[in-house]
Amino acid sequence: MAAHAGSREWGAAGRAALAVLLTASLALSGCVGSPRRAQKPGRPAQKTASHQPVYNADLAPEGGVSGPIQAAPPQDSPAGPLHAPVGGSTIGNGPVKVALILPLSGSAQGAMVAQSMRNAAELAIGEFQGSDLTLLVKDDRGTPEGARDAAHQALAEGAQLILGPLFVGSVQAAGQVARQAGKPLVGFSSDRAAAAQGVYLLSFMVQAEVERIIAYAASQDRRSIAALIPDTAYGSVAEAQLREAAAENRIRIVAIERYPAGQPHDAVQRLGRIIGGPSPLADALFVPDNGDGLPGVAQALQAVRFNPQRVKPLGTGVWDEARVFGLPALQGGWFAAPDKRGFMDFAARYRARFNSDPVRLATLAYDAVTLAAALTRMQGPQAFNDSVLTHGAGFAGADGVFRFNPNGTNDRALTVQEVRDGTAAIVSAAPRTLMAGY
Repeated sequence: MAAHAGSREWGAAGRAALAVLLTASLALSGCVGSPRRAQKPGRPAQKTASHQPVYNADLAPEGGVSGPIQAAPPQDSPAGPLHAPVGGSTIGNGPVKVALILPLSGSAQGAMVAQSMRNAAELAIGEFQGSDLTLLVKDDRGTPEGARDAAHQALAEGAQLILGPLFVGSVQAAGQVARQAGKPLVGFSSDRAAAAQGVYLLSFMVQAEVERIIAYAASQDRRSIAALIPDTAYGSVAEAQLREAAAENRIRIVAIERYPAGQPHDAVQRLGRIIGGPSPLADALFVPDNGDGLPGVAQALQAVRFNPQRVKPLGTGVWDEARVFGLPALQGGWFAAPDKRGFMDFAARYRARFNSDPVRLATLAYDAVTLAAALTRMQGPQAFNDSVLTHGAGFAGADGVFRFNPNGTNDRALTVQEVRDGTAAIVSAAPRTLMAGY
């Protein structure tokens, strides 16, 4: 990958940044040179934060920010998380200004996510000793118009980088403002439609999870796959990526059946001869559904004599919750997800600071702020440019190694985990660097 101007300075700065960042409890660091692979175009909480599945704000199987996505505040904390004044506030007092745009006064669920992410940003500033940042926290009201206004205001106040917003339309609106001003934006949308050059997504993208699980299945000699796809936005994206990943890995797609969310019975019956009985025609079954939908899928699979020892169940990060792990039809199944140990460490520190559990997306704000602080420490605000942000080796964050692609999407280092009698065990660790071909 071509380095930014002054590549020798980057090497020295990267080494210095690594030494600085290792002093933080959980920080980001510039990784040393691994080549970039060829570029491509571009969840409900459990009772404790450590068991929350990866959650996509725009493409969640349950359809956006709805349903319970955060554990309730402890009983001795009636106020719950600390609340920032709606309309804006600041965190830190450094000379470099960075905006954080969130739907603080949006829908009830959106505002709850936003507040948890704001808290995470505050935690990041507090843990990065001697941070040179001032965060300009702006409320986009959960709308593209609000995001556009917030971006204009932040830039007028001197922001050199915009972090957020959360939703795809808001990222697109704020991104347009940022690009016109020549400033980068790191958004939290999980919808690839929001990505563009200079508008980067730091989010959990289903495409990466599908790529990882299909490549792993191919490495384990799975050669024919059937799919049960929920008729949701998340399911549609997962299906499109399945087709691409199967072709790349020379896996034959035997059949794909779609079903209305929560109603898998008829689709499973149509696949009965392919995935059930003593001689199935497929050796893997891909089901990108979550803990709300999978119990019904598992029950329907048992009715067609589905045997997970013959046909390997495959899933994405939305499988990563306890209620999925005990389903008989999914025992031995594999799914791709970030290594949760980083989130568990983060959640413990967050809980100690705010006396409540973070939402699963909170690490995105934490990592974005820590990255901004690290780059500022290295080179000041001039580090916020495309060459630095798209450095091929990426950065190490709370959820593992990630990198931004020039088209605004991201790659993440993911684990593959196996469902085993009420738990999940890592069978393929997340790589420490994003090497060519990952």
